[in-house]
Amino acid sequence: MAFLKRLGWYLVGLSIGLIFLVFILKKKSGEEGLDFCYFPNCRVLKDMRSKPLTFSESLPEQYRDSLLIQSFLEDGDVDFGKSDTKSEPCKTYFISHEYNGEELELKAKSCEEEVILEKVEKINE
Repeated sequence: MAFLKRLGWYLVGLSIGLIFLVFILKKKSGEEGLDFCYFPNCRVLKDMRSKPLTFSESLPEQYRDSLLIQSFLEDGDVDFGKSDTKSEPCKTYFISHEYNGEELELKAKSCEEEVILEKVEKINE
């Protein structure tokens, strides 16, 4: 009898845990857009997406395309070797991304309140 009682409590706890798990996974994959960023690349890009973007005067007009910039901030690869992550008040990041068959690199400064997009250039292969 004691075994059946313990088995019953085990199954009750397991079912409650599964219900919580279903709700968490549904939020992660659903339209609410719950995003789990554990790697440094993902965390930097997510932080930059959350701030307003400012275009530098030196950035050519052809690169002031919001789709281009969004593609950098969604799928880009941050080059931490070139980036200056310790500078104050703004950290400088170099983000590379392939767009329309061209390998491009974005130089951006991530400040407390905004992201300043400084230059976009083609990477020589």
